[in-house]
Amino acid sequence: MAKNYVADGNVLKYTAGANIASGALVLMNTIAGVAVTDIANGESGSVQISGIFTLAKASGAINQGAKVYWDATNSNVTTTASGNTLIGVAATGVISGATTVDILLNVSNG
Repeated sequence: MAKNYVADGNVLKYTAGANIASGALVLMNTIAGVAVTDIANGESGSVQISGIFTLAKASGAINQGAKVYWDATNSNVTTTASGNTLIGVAATGVISGATTVDILLNVSNG
């Protein structure tokens, strides 16, 4: 193994600026992650930045493989890029009435 190896990069440490519940989406500038455990305000905790996670979604259908964005105002996933942060792609397609969608984090389909 290389002498400068640090970690596998699937989980990052994050210092919370507010209380964060386990399973909540965390944005670290342009990196999206999901809190592995509850993280108290001012404390450091683990945030997983790879994998597939189920998150709340805005209304409307989402096709598998579509780029998805985090709408911080409404705390949900959307396909609307304007004003939102790219967090990955839809791992599965969902119908308009679905309330959640599975997201493959930090992957862009180009």
